[in-house]
Amino acid sequence: MEKLRLCAPCHFGLESVVNFEAKRIGGENITVTDGKVSFDGDLSVLVKANLTMSVAERILIELACFKAETFEDLFQGVKAIEWESFVGKTDAFPVKTGYSLHSKLTSIPDCQSIIKKAAVERLKSKYGISWFDETGATVPIQFSIFKDTATIYIDTSGEGLHKRGYRRKSNDAPIKETLAAGIIDLARVRSDSIVQDPMCGSGTFLIESAYKALSIAPGIRRSFISEGWGFIPKDIWSSCRDEALSNINKQGKFHAYGSDIDVKCADLSLMNAKKAGVGSKVSVDHLDVKNFKPRNGAITICNPPYGERLLEIKQAEELYKVLGQKLCPSKENPCYIISPHEDFEKFFGKKADKRRKLYNGMIKCQLFMYYL
Repeated sequence: MEKLRLCAPCHFGLESVVNFEAKRIGGENITVTDGKVSFDGDLSVLVKANLTMSVAERILIELACFKAETFEDLFQGVKAIEWESFVGKTDAFPVKTGYSLHSKLTSIPDCQSIIKKAAVERLKSKYGISWFDETGATVPIQFSIFKDTATIYIDTSGEGLHKRGYRRKSNDAPIKETLAAGIIDLARVRSDSIVQDPMCGSGTFLIESAYKALSIAPGIRRSFISEGWGFIPKDIWSSCRDEALSNINKQGKFHAYGSDIDVKCADLSLMNAKKAGVGSKVSVDHLDVKNFKPRNGAITICNPPYGERLLEIKQAEELYKVLGQKLCPSKENPCYIISPHEDFEKFFGKKADKRRKLYNGMIKCQLFMYYL
């Protein structure tokens, strides 16, 4: 099979991190747009992308991009795709998700129906059959229509890549693993780093820091929907997994220290760290942030709680003041704190050396970076 055009959707603001990850696994002809990084690669690059990219939300194969102002345009564009190269005779090929913006075709259900019909017609002519049982592997189809240009994808990941397989439960307001990994990359966590999170919640920053420091592929403990596809040889998956396992390096002095005022969160963080295979590199205490004592030379990464009601917001602001007093960020003790509060710096007591706009789910945030 010739090289594929792969697409890695990601959190807005973390495109540069995904760009670097794409280069690292051999991606070529890389293009970066808002919330997405696209690149060329063979099947081994596709597999490595799923296994090792820590910030991408999922890995898609871009099958076609064409003008679609009418349903007939959409039908013919989809029918022209070589579906037989990706979908077997017994495979299921549902049109899972899609969107349309600033385009003449606005009905998502109608677009889904047209795309499905066109794929069926193509496969009927190629396989010489009139009915598809769709009892085999699932090849999910996605689409986007933007300014009357349709792009058709298949999703190789299945469950989003943020689902690493270690977090069975979470606290009320977890940060996504992919967003946490991006922040950790910006914080320059290395094999000899010491990381601390004084409000660790379910331990995501601690665990993702350990993965980064120990060169653990974030997808090594889970499966992917494309593992069942006929056109990706099994030996590519096994060889890429073996390579990922051989790259793990637990020799560095890295350690992550977490604490939380909620004993259930502290216990949950430790449990998740053990499930992630990094329990020996993570320590967690039951501790109020008011009693937190920062470690010399540690990188602080945290997502302090914030409220929507007035009382909760006031409590959060008081917490930011305590954080500023306790952490005293400097070049030796850098801090990376994500918050949606526009006046975070005022309450924290120090202006950030750099800020970066990020989204935690649908919440617009800033990453406040202190490293000078």
